[in-house]
Amino acid sequence: MPVWFTCPHCGRATHVADEFLGKSGPCAGCGRTVTIPAGPVPASAPPDLARFGDRGNDTGASYAPPESSTWMVIAIVLALSCLLGVGVLVALLMPAVGASREAARRMHCMNNLKQIALAMHNYHDVHGGFPAAFIADEEGRPLHSWRVALLPYLEQQRLYDQYNFNEPWDSPNNLRVAQQMPPVFSCPSAPAAPGSELTHYVVVVGDPANPQRQSLFMPNHWTKISQVLDGTSNTLLVVETADPVRWTQPDSDPTFDQVGTRVEAGPSVPGSFHPGGANVAMADGSVQFLPDDMDPTRLQLLIQPADGQPIYDWRD
Repeated sequence: MPVWFTCPHCGRATHVADEFLGKSGPCAGCGRTVTIPAGPVPASAPPDLARFGDRGNDTGASYAPPESSTWMVIAIVLALSCLLGVGVLVALLMPAVGASREAARRMHCMNNLKQIALAMHNYHDVHGGFPAAFIADEEGRPLHSWRVALLPYLEQQRLYDQYNFNEPWDSPNNLRVAQQMPPVFSCPSAPAAPGSELTHYVVVVGDPANPQRQSLFMPNHWTKISQVLDGTSNTLLVVETADPVRWTQPDSDPTFDQVGTRVEAGPSVPGSFHPGGANVAMADGSVQFLPDDMDPTRLQLLIQPADGQPIYDWRD
């Protein structure tokens, strides 16, 4: 009956017929001369072959353990483990990365509002009051926005010189200026594309004829700091809105009645793309964060510069 013989040179296991016992010949694996033992040879398969299965035959076929395949399997398992580990790590880190990026964008937005607030105060120093919400003609038609009037105080004198105040805001010339919105009017968290004419920074337009609906900004009205009887740290200057407006359009800012509400007539305030609330600039030049759930009545009191109501800590 055939017996197993393992080459002492290459380790190849081979079925050998009885008639070759005690004879010499070349190994089928390495070609070197081997001698088949003449004595008894175990009939069972060698340990390596028994472990992987008998793939030989009675005609002299041989088998070598697939060590390279084993290492390949091990390598694949290790690679998959690494990939899974990296995937889990990325999944755990993504929220933290997103929060970090939003924190940076929110800080950038706050810096924009600080620059606008500083420009407001520089305008006040030169003209004796904050800019009007918009300049209107004799018939009350809006002509030019406060954002255009603020350009020289935002290091945008060249752009200001291109704007023609003798023409309406939507004249062909002034519309070309509108296509060059300064970056300071762009919130980095807002989805507006670069080069957009839309801004998320607005003022609340009050009604000069109604003492209960007045604000720092009214048509053809330049409010003085001395008229802010509630204190500049308790009066809103510029606020964010989630509903963008064209930065040169004079009648695009929300009115007092839109504070804390959402109406079809125009943007509501405050609002933003920052989670939980919106940035606002106060009349003292500071920047605060108003929560989304702030009481609308409180907001209206913050907008009115001289409502005569008791001052309380609205930052609770």
